[in-house]
Amino acid sequence: MIRNVFCALLLGGLAAAPTFAAGPPDPDWPCIQRRQPSLSVGQIWGGPPPDDKAEAHAGDADVQRLANAIALRRTSMAEAEAMIADFAETHDTPALVGLFLATFEHIQQQRNKVMAGITRYAHQQEALDARIKERRREFARLNTAEPPDYDAIDRIEEEIDWSTRIFQDRQQSLTYVCETPVILEQRAFALGRAIAAHLPR
Repeated sequence: MIRNVFCALLLGGLAAAPTFAAGPPDPDWPCIQRRQPSLSVGQIWGGPPPDDKAEAHAGDADVQRLANAIALRRTSMAEAEAMIADFAETHDTPALVGLFLATFEHIQQQRNKVMAGITRYAHQQEALDARIKERRREFARLNTAEPPDYDAIDRIEEEIDWSTRIFQDRQQSLTYVCETPVILEQRAFALGRAIAAHLPR
């Protein structure tokens, strides 16, 4: 029964989320969006291929500071674009490509943390699901015992209700959690496009 509740809440809560092609079932992935473990520069970047000069610039302290600032989701895209424009006025193409590489790496790190968090979330929900099932079996056993222990029955019923409420609340928050990797992918693409806009035509 709880498994059915899990599935129903998962599908219902994510009805408004973007839909992606479904892959094979993954017990570590509770999201309706297709799981993509990592991004690649080639998926995001439309500028010149990174070379040794660009990679060297990616490690520069000023590039790292800017990359970290624009990668943060609390930095609006308007602010990020303004910072990129200021940087482009005094830096050449390898430095701009290096800025993208550094920014991409910061977003990749953020995304990796989110993906790991979603996996932990799935495991916690599975454990809570198993706990609720076990307590329901105990509840059924106590209800058929003679004489019935009404105090124990009341305690288990209260625990089941409370655990189910926690389970459902967590499932309702899954929409935002599952959208976060996609939001980060979109930000990486938007920042890559903003940086590429300052490259020579």
